[in-house]
Amino acid sequence: MMAPQLYTHAFNISPVENRRLCINGTPWIWHLLEECVENAWEYWSVVIGLISIVCFLFAALPQLYVAYQNGKVDQALSLGFLLCWIGGDLTNFIGCYLTNQLPVQIVTAIFYVNMDIIVISQFAYYKLKNQKTTKCMSFQRGLNGGSINLKNFCVTWVLMCITLCVILPSQLLLRHQDQSTVLEASKNTLGMIEMSGFICGYVSCMFYLGSRFPQLYKNFQRRSTEGTSYLLFALAMMGNCTYGLSLVLKIPAAESLRNLYFLHHLPWLIGSFGVLFLDIFMTAQFIMYRKQNKRRPSLVALEVEPLLVNEEDS
Repeated sequence: MMAPQLYTHAFNISPVENRRLCINGTPWIWHLLEECVENAWEYWSVVIGLISIVCFLFAALPQLYVAYQNGKVDQALSLGFLLCWIGGDLTNFIGCYLTNQLPVQIVTAIFYVNMDIIVISQFAYYKLKNQKTTKCMSFQRGLNGGSINLKNFCVTWVLMCITLCVILPSQLLLRHQDQSTVLEASKNTLGMIEMSGFICGYVSCMFYLGSRFPQLYKNFQRRSTEGTSYLLFALAMMGNCTYGLSLVLKIPAAESLRNLYFLHHLPWLIGSFGVLFLDIFMTAQFIMYRKQNKRRPSLVALEVEPLLVNEEDS
């Protein structure tokens, strides 16, 4: 899943300095994101960008439900997919933190990471549980005890994630308030912050792009997408499409700034549209393997029917 990179690259203007320059901006966008929006293109860019964030926030929920229903998430999802996914979201959070972004951006990044942790925890739970169920019946008592321990561990882990979601944002809000009093920063510091965000953008881009290949290979090996929710990838596609569109809508009108704009946003453009392209192949796998799974019962019925007829004749 390609989560939107929540830290921005201002053209040598810090958020604090930019606050002084915004006079005719849209009020609700200014209060929520502290972004100065003065025309329709920039307005719709922000709105579409917020839609992409909502898509990514809820993308993992259908997968959690499907995994809970069938209990085969360890067979359906690739571990490489999950590790690259959380790697991309972690570098996204690091970029937000290092570049001192707004609390709403940092809190969203924390939410992404926590959702990743919950998905990976569910994967580990069913992996261990399914491994235990394959043991001999003589170890049934130990299996029941292990299952209870696994449940307790997962409940404790989820509670810790919720606690972090409450504590970290409050600390970051205080941190942001303290840093907002500092109105000036040296040019060298701004350059280092911008470079750190740019590096995190490329690293997360590589993680997000790399996440799809293990899952595509896993589906190809199994010849099935059973246990995987298509809504996970459908919402990711919608999120990447809207996020990439929000970047395109914000292209500067001045030709002298366009090259600089594309240079600054290149990793996010590659990441969003690149993952969107790979998810097209993921969609093709869902369609192709679903058709194959529908054919199998009919083939079995055709094979069984002649046997039944022969038995009746005899």
